[in-house]
Formats: sequence, structure tokens, C-alpha cells
Amino acid sequence: MTMTPSRSKSIAVIALLTALALIFSYIEAVIPFNVGVPGVKLGVANIVVVIALYIYDWRYALIVNVVRIFLAGFLFSGVFGIIYSMAGGLLSLLVMVLLKRTGLFSCIGICAAGGVIHNLAQLFTAALLVSNLSIFVYFPVLLFSGIVCGLITGTVATIILRRLPDSICIYPAGETRQ
Repeated sequence: MTMTPSRSKSIAVIALLTALALIFSYIEAVIPFNVGVPGVKLGVANIVVVIALYIYDWRYALIVNVVRIFLAGFLFSGVFGIIYSMAGGLLSLLVMVLLKRTGLFSCIGICAAGGVIHNLAQLFTAALLVSNLSIFVYFPVLLFSGIVCGLITGTVATIILRRLPDSICIYPAGETRQ
């Protein structure tokens, strides 16, 4: 099977973005962001997913997110880490894609919503796995941390997006960077 240059470039871009997200996951695993609350992470790797969403499209962001979650899970957190991260990653990406399509929210607002939804999805997953709804008492802490971490990652993603040249972007025929 031969690949067209655009398909080859797409695969290379996805691989590079996934590698970068995996490096950020590694850094976050070895240098914990300890705020005194168990399970709270900044989510630095999500910056790469958001950049993929904004520069390319939801498909790139989805592939980068899923592959990164599997690889980081197998390397750093195990099967349960993959389950929790996948639940949070997929649902938060869906919400971010839908919010982006409305055109009503900035990248920072979209990331804050993504952070909250990510934590909520992980909380639902935990409630299902342990069959105990009392775990939702932890939601206010995760709501606050999701907003704060989302604002931070959204701000960083916005700064990066403003500085990236259009020449690194690849688009389907006839489309341009938004």
C-alpha cells in the first residue's frame, strides 16, 4: 500500500504529537504536582491534545489522546490508570470538540470545561468500579481542581497556538487554520 505525501505527513504529525504528549505524561509522572489532594494532576499532556484539536481537527486530537493514554498507562499507571484516563480523556475531548464548534468559548474556557468533565468522568468510573456513590463527596474538590488546571493548561495552549507558524499545519483540501 503506497501512501500519499499528505497521508504520510499526517501520520508523522500524529506520531510527533503523541510522542510529545507521552513525554509530558512522563514528566508529570516523575515530577508530581502535589497540591495535597490525591489524584489531582495538572494534565500537561492535554496541552498537546488541545493544540492538535485547534491546529488540525478532532480526529488528530482523538488519536493522539487515545494512543498517549494507552502508552502512558502501560508505562506508568497500569490497567486501572488506563481505564480512568480513557474515561476522562474521551468524554472531555467530546465536550471540548462540541464547545469549540459553538464558537462561543475561548481555548481557555474550553480547557477549563475539559478539565472539569475529565474529573467528573473519572469520578463516575470510580463509582462504577467500586459500586459506591459516596465517592461523589469528592466532586467539589475535583470541580475546583479541574477548573484551575484547565485554566492553566488552556492559557499555555493559547500562548503556544499564537506562536505556532501556519507552515506546520496540514489541512484537508481547501481548509485553513481557524
